[in-house]
Amino acid sequence: MSDLIHGLTSIEVAELTKRTIAAKDVAYCPYSNFQVGCALLCDDGSWVIGANIENASYPVTICAERVALAKAIYRAIGVATNITPPASPCGMCRQFIREFVSLETPIFMYDKNAEYVVRTLEQLLPMSFGPDDLNHASELPGHSDKK
Repeated sequence: MSDLIHGLTSIEVAELTKRTIAAKDVAYCPYSNFQVGCALLCDDGSWVIGANIENASYPVTICAERVALAKAIYRAIGVATNITPPASPCGMCRQFIREFVSLETPIFMYDKNAEYVVRTLEQLLPMSFGPDDLNHASELPGHSDKK
């Protein structure tokens, strides 16, 4: 029996949990007060965090996932909120994630008690449209496979 959780060791999951929860604390959300943190485990073992950044001009707001995603190439994603059950990435973030990772990438979604639900990108974004549909998959990180 494997000790891996969606391709991650229990130590990596524990670190993902810690960093994802901590990322919420740097959120800038004076309008909604809805803190979202995101942590990414990169292919090289390094970590990147992001938090939502709101703007008085609401469409300019940037989700935590897109802040972190713009920084790195990764193999696991964690998203944390202060609610139960955990919130999943919004549709815009799911599509943004789709551009950079394989459909099997695990996304760990944490609630206010650090309990998590994990789904692959394909489970969160079924029948998605991405770079491989335009024959560009081999040119992008994380897209060596076809859906």
